Amino acid sequence: MNAARHLVLVAGARPNFMKIAPLVRVLRSRPELFRWSLVHTGQHYDEKMSGVFFSQLGLPEPDAHLGAGGGTHGQQTARILEAFEGYLMQLPAAPAGVLVAGDVNSTLACALAAVKLHIPVAHLEAGLRSFDRNMPEEINRVMTDAISDILLVSEPAGEANLRAEGVAASKIHYVGNVMIDTLVTHLHAAASLDTAATLGVDGRNFGLITLHRPSNVDDPARLESLISVLQRISSRLPLVFPVHPRTKQKLSDAGFGHLGDAIRFVEPLPYDELLCLQRQATVVITDSGGIQEETSFLGVPCLTLRPNTERPVTTTLGTNILVSGDPAELAHHVDQILRTSSRKQTAIPGWDGKAAERVIGALDAAL
Repeated sequence: MNAARHLVLVAGARPNFMKIAPLVRVLRSRPELFRWSLVHTGQHYDEKMSGVFFSQLGLPEPDAHLGAGGGTHGQQTARILEAFEGYLMQLPAAPAGVLVAGDVNSTLACALAAVKLHIPVAHLEAGLRSFDRNMPEEINRVMTDAISDILLVSEPAGEANLRAEGVAASKIHYVGNVMIDTLVTHLHAAASLDTAATLGVDGRNFGLITLHRPSNVDDPARLESLISVLQRISSRLPLVFPVHPRTKQKLSDAGFGHLGDAIRFVEPLPYDELLCLQRQATVVITDSGGIQEETSFLGVPCLTLRPNTERPVTTTLGTNILVSGDPAELAHHVDQILRTSSRKQTAIPGWDGKAAERVIGALDAAL
């Protein structure tokens, strides 16, 4: 290994694990490039949201676990920043670089800690913009890009956004989508499962739901109207709903502990099982950024319950449709999908299962 170049990989939340796993595979195959370590901030600390993902994605035990999860956005960001700064300062020598991924609080906190210690920061999934400052993720994205030295872009809009913001071209590297690397790697394993049948659902005719964003689940009136529409949809199409921990609490607070047999509440699923459901689903209803990407690659219709997306290529080349405002619009789109039963797959630049190789190549050249 190249002892002179130490690369620190940061993961804190479930989406990060899926983005870091392909990088770990490439780094293991190219030990001459970097000596690397993996830091888990603890932002997601539930076993179903963290531990099982490490094992299924082939990630090693973290070299450091900061245990900084929980609390408000400010509390969590501050704890992670303090803990990661402490980790960096106790290293025998400053690392050659720190790689942060995505747009969670860990992303911004660890980037801030590194840059204040004059350590180069690489941001994976740079340049994504929803242009909605009400989203905490948007604040994290914009601020992380502003202080990063290496901007690793996953889709065409990301590069255009960074150039419009005046970022030097020398900092921008179009590498493609590492989430798709993970999907491609796990597709065979997912195809061998029959998760729908295990959950008691017809694998040829069901919808998949994932909801976690505050704009959808924190307002009781909004949540009630969504649940009402989902119940109507479930009379025509059985629905499987892996429930995020915070969504579970909001549903319980609103009195929606059980919605009948046609909406199947289940615990958060490991990656392969969730991918299996996405492959088979007639339609996916979500507010997740990553699922917009995965369904687009798979050619599965996706209805995103948001007025905007930081991943616009999923709506232009992919299968994603934005659904905002009146939730009744959701029922209309589901009706259309059930009538046409159409799927499409269009190649998106860099979404080819080889993005991690390009990421490591860019880091090798820049650090």
